[in-house]
Amino acid sequence: MTIATIPTAPIEGQKPGTSGLRKKVAVFAEPGYLETYTQAIFNAIQPKGAVLVLGGDGRYFNRDAMATILRIAAANGVARVIVGQGGILSTPAASHLIRTRNADGGLILSASHNPGGPEGDFGLKYNIANGGPAPESVTDTIVTCAEHIDRYHILKASAPTLDTLGESSVGDMVIEVVDPVADYAALMEDLFDFDALRQMFAGGFTLCFDAMHAVTGPYATEILERRLGAASGSVINAVPSEDFGGGHPDPNPVWAKRLYDLMLGSDAPDFGAASDGDGDRNMIMGHGIYVTPSDSLAVLAANAHLVPGYKSGISGVARSMPTSAASDRVAKKLGVEAFQTPTGWKFFGNLLDAGRATLCGEESAGTGSNHVREKDGLWAVLMWLNILAVRKVAVDEVLTSHWAEFGRDYYSRHDYEGITADGATALMSALKADLPLLPGRSSDGMTVASAEDFSYADPIDGSVSTGQGIILTYKGGARAVLRLSGTGTEGATLRVYLEQYAEPNQAHDLDAQIALLQVINATTSIAQIKHFTGRDGPDVIS
Repeated sequence: MTIATIPTAPIEGQKPGTSGLRKKVAVFAEPGYLETYTQAIFNAIQPKGAVLVLGGDGRYFNRDAMATILRIAAANGVARVIVGQGGILSTPAASHLIRTRNADGGLILSASHNPGGPEGDFGLKYNIANGGPAPESVTDTIVTCAEHIDRYHILKASAPTLDTLGESSVGDMVIEVVDPVADYAALMEDLFDFDALRQMFAGGFTLCFDAMHAVTGPYATEILERRLGAASGSVINAVPSEDFGGGHPDPNPVWAKRLYDLMLGSDAPDFGAASDGDGDRNMIMGHGIYVTPSDSLAVLAANAHLVPGYKSGISGVARSMPTSAASDRVAKKLGVEAFQTPTGWKFFGNLLDAGRATLCGEESAGTGSNHVREKDGLWAVLMWLNILAVRKVAVDEVLTSHWAEFGRDYYSRHDYEGITADGATALMSALKADLPLLPGRSSDGMTVASAEDFSYADPIDGSVSTGQGIILTYKGGARAVLRLSGTGTEGATLRVYLEQYAEPNQAHDLDAQIALLQVINATTSIAQIKHFTGRDGPDVIS
């Protein structure tokens, strides 16, 4: 085995976000960049003798990057790499594979919902042995290694292709190519009542699942059409492509507009859903109705006992701070714990491992459970379908009955994309500076009751995370959260999350933007959004 040691320069200022390091393809493709960052990960985790899982969402540069990573892994003494056929693994499937194979961790190549193609985005993140994203203690070590690195090690031999199932080797390292769908599909059969779902589809139930030319196409086709009997063609945009068919694989009403318009039309199927680039996000719709991520988590928590995998009940519900409080009300009625964490699935890992939470959800259409340690788009779809099969009602009836029992949290997310980093930073800095002065401030009929810069003390390991976003709580049950997103690769994205609670007897079927109008206007004014961003309104409303 011949190993080359190549001098390299440190990578500075490249702290991974909540979903790993994301950059333009052109950055990752620069000579030595991917190699240096991969070596920094290996310097941090010391992988000699380790078993790792490797997979990605199939976006542009996926295969080239995997070939490089395999050669670096072999040069660093990794014993075995388990990789999805063709380099494909959805993020939840990768998490499951890490757990079932008792791997030491995994490398996932994805930029999630960001666009692909030569001009698009690429990403790399490290997941730990529980199958979840690396915690801050690990990512901080990776950053330190990247900032002090001066060489990387790479096998001179070429990596084998990944299209044939079975084992091969590169140097002394074994490469095991596995079916990317099989283990995940088997897990879904263990969790859900596939017989009841088959009967529902056999009885004429219809759906449309938009895979958005992303990684869930093969998973959804195998499970929904082949195993459950949904009509052929129920899964649209089912073939993954390197540029996601030229689209933006983000499951929301803007980027999944074809599905959204279909579900609001007169010929809509009974159920509509979409997932994102790497398969961890979801959008849920019924005929004529869109289900917000916050409502989805609350409904799943209230009905989880109807699903075989959760028939004994749930131990708790965890939500990210920008997600509405709808699931808190369910947890209170069930007598289980409710947790509010920072954004980022890694913050749920300790709660899931400790058995303190069973279901988790975050504002960006991510929902999951203790079956893996990642959010899981297709799992959320199957949870909804299983609940519908048991209750034998439509999606809108599930929602209206839920609101009649728990009240309704009108909710929306406003994204200001590609704004200048200086403007975004100035907006947040001004808000933080004004925090002591904001309580009592009024605008558009709304009065701020409290304001805080959210921090989180992990109840399991005691670690503290600060500066997670600004929360404005208004008198009368309204709230706004402002934070900068770390998932983009150009400029900055300001996300504004808005909610207004209505008691059960006041939970009318209003359009969310109308119900939230006062909160929107007040928050826009108090945060001086137009002044700092130069925008008259958000780019995306979901």
